[in-house]
Amino acid sequence: MTLRLKVGRKGYLILPKAIREAVGIEEGDEVLVEVGDGIILRPVKGRVDADKLRDALRRHLENLKEIEGRKEPKPGELARSYLEEEFENEGIY
Repeated sequence: MTLRLKVGRKGYLILPKAIREAVGIEEGDEVLVEVGDGIILRPVKGRVDADKLRDALRRHLENLKEIEGRKEPKPGELARSYLEEEFENEGIY
């Protein structure tokens, strides 16, 4: 699974709530940053349960579908959108 996130001021990244909950990351927790051909973030505590993550993201998608007035994007329409903008615009974060 790959997500596209936008780096904010001072280099901040926002991990969507569904991902934080699925992998058990809470405020103040530490993550490991592995640098190689790319960058990999891993929670210091425990392993990521891929099934739990898929379920959390599936529930998140179901919640998004219930938003009144929501419309489906056309192919390519979101190419320049970033996931955290979705949450910021909805006042979730």
